[in-house]
Amino acid sequence: MNRLYTRSLLAKSVLATAVLGAAVGSTISLASSHREAPFITEVPKVDGTDFYMFRSYELGRENTVTMIANYLPLQDAYGGPNYFDLDGNAIYEIHIDNSGNAEEDITFRFKMTDVKQDLQLDVGDAGNTQKVSVPLKNIGPIGPSADQTGAVQTRQTYALSVIRGDRRTGTVDTVMNAFDQSNTFNKPLDNIGNKSIGDYEAYANDHIYDAIIPGCNGTARVFVGQRQEAFAVNLGEIFDLVNTNPLGGRNAETNDLADKNVTSLALEVPTSCLTGTAANSNSQKVIGGWTTASLRQARVLNPQPTSDGKGASIQGGAYTQVSRLGMPLVNEVVIGLKDKDAFNASEPKDDGQFASYVTHPTLPELLEILFQGTAVAPNLFPRTDLVTAFLTGVPGVNQPTGVVTSEMLRLNPEIDVTRDGFQNDLGVLGSDNAGFPNGRRPIDDVVDISLRVAMGALIADPNVAPNNQAPFTDGVQVDPASLQSSFPYLSTPLPGSMN
Repeated sequence: MNRLYTRSLLAKSVLATAVLGAAVGSTISLASSHREAPFITEVPKVDGTDFYMFRSYELGRENTVTMIANYLPLQDAYGGPNYFDLDGNAIYEIHIDNSGNAEEDITFRFKMTDVKQDLQLDVGDAGNTQKVSVPLKNIGPIGPSADQTGAVQTRQTYALSVIRGDRRTGTVDTVMNAFDQSNTFNKPLDNIGNKSIGDYEAYANDHIYDAIIPGCNGTARVFVGQRQEAFAVNLGEIFDLVNTNPLGGRNAETNDLADKNVTSLALEVPTSCLTGTAANSNSQKVIGGWTTASLRQARVLNPQPTSDGKGASIQGGAYTQVSRLGMPLVNEVVIGLKDKDAFNASEPKDDGQFASYVTHPTLPELLEILFQGTAVAPNLFPRTDLVTAFLTGVPGVNQPTGVVTSEMLRLNPEIDVTRDGFQNDLGVLGSDNAGFPNGRRPIDDVVDISLRVAMGALIADPNVAPNNQAPFTDGVQVDPASLQSSFPYLSTPLPGSMN
């Protein structure tokens, strides 16, 4: 596809400069959430990596909002024989605050179920044949239809619920498959390789479902499955004490995630189903969003795993949140190491406990130490240039009425979409008000935007912020050709092998 892909290094309007302030929700974020907290490294299946929320730009779908929650980072396509199923004992959630009070008004909950069949082969010679269970996920070709599962030994389905009010005590309704009115959706197998799944794109597309959300006018769409990683970052060098040149050019380095896959929970919902209603005294259009994953409180290892469904562990107790993600990515390089697990377990309404990490951010100081004479941290404390946008959104752009200070991704869906092919990866900084920090699209280069804001792009006085005009970059950009222009927007995952 031919794309007119524009980039601008400077804001071209006062509005663009003001809205850029919202980028401080990830003020000094240098990467998506890959293994960012000590505990989450132990349970990668519930590690939230990126959250995208944007007004849909697929032709004819502009009156919907797309939300994509990515989990299970750094997937190598050849990671068999088990590949990358999600955790059937966990719940994965996308939360929406449409009243500005830092509490969820709507929650979409995904719950996975493992489906197994014991596929066996006849092994032996004449008169001495035994049926023996096979060790692989599949014993023959798969797809392109989602219903062709005869050769599949293990797969997953999922249920989707909508909860209005508190995520644990609110009113729960089941989202239905519009095709057959069931409450079950199929998740495609990961892209094992071209011999097992000859046309993975067609196979995956058959797992995109129209969905009926109770209490919502219009049809939603949902997809859960493996996608090609869309985030671009110079990951290795960044975490090696930023072993790169922060002013070396936007295409000077290697995207370390270019050969990785990720698992996406993608949901497209009519905008009217998400924004405040007339019955709400805080009725408004701006919505806030964040994702979480929760596990059962207790886990007992089974010393004698069996094939009767008991497996290697038994889990129980209340669900406990272990992952949280809104703006990209506060917990990775903003929150102090000692508080990373606490942040993952927290809710936006309690974000005051982490305020010092925003008012007195450490990354600009580290960059000044690492790049003496090149990077100079702003001399402004507290960082009032960051606090308002980081915790509230920008007035007149994406700040809800009566907002309670809290960290989340905020979207004003009344701002016009920018068509695919004309989007600017610097978002509002590149005069594209449909992009980050007004929500976040897959194309948005949140790393470069955030670096520049962290180093003082919003501070006019060069004596206070000597680098306020410096084009800081991690040296890599999202390749627009690696994205789709329609739901679920992230592209077909890389195959484990090719013919």
